[in-house]
Amino acid sequence: MKILLKEDVETLGEAGDIVTVADGYARNYLVPQGLAVKATAGQVKQVDVIRRQARLKRERIESELAALAEKLTGTQLEFEVNASERGRLYGSVTQDDVAAALEAKLAEPIDRRKLDTGPLRQIGLHTIPVRIGGELAPQISVILYREGEDPASYLPVPEEPAGPEAEAAELEASADYEAEAVAAEVDSVAEVAETEATDEAEGGEESAQD
Repeated sequence: MKILLKEDVETLGEAGDIVTVADGYARNYLVPQGLAVKATAGQVKQVDVIRRQARLKRERIESELAALAEKLTGTQLEFEVNASERGRLYGSVTQDDVAAALEAKLAEPIDRRKLDTGPLRQIGLHTIPVRIGGELAPQISVILYREGEDPASYLPVPEEPAGPEAEAAELEASADYEAEAVAAEVDSVAEVAETEATDEAEGGEESAQD
């Protein structure tokens, strides 16, 4: 059966495409789900409208996903846990736990299947990509810490930018190094010249004796 797709269908095509599928697939799934209609002459005339509506829908979805990615990027979650001396959890923090914490923090529905992680079983900092769609995979931070610990202690220490004094010291050290290198080169040249002069003098004396 020839059908006109009203929505994008993976492996079949995009909204507005006319494709041929098995009759049962069309009648039992695609048409009842509102994903397609039979490609009659009247329906085919609606191709441009369907494509325009689909494009607007894609743009809206992409905009919503971009906004969600921005909210997710850099989000930090903290879980107080019980763990052994070696940091192994008595139990685990699951995808459901992380998804629920994200929803509570961002007030956004999060599909746990989008979290690119298994159960977390070790204390410390965990970086988790959230594959929300397309190439968007913002990363969140999850810290598992014992009672009484400071979760921030598991974060990497940022490098402090060099201040004016440090920069001046670095420039001075660089200048000293260059000056020493030049002085060493001058001494080397002078030593070679002195050696050559001595050799010439000794050669002259030997010639005079002969």
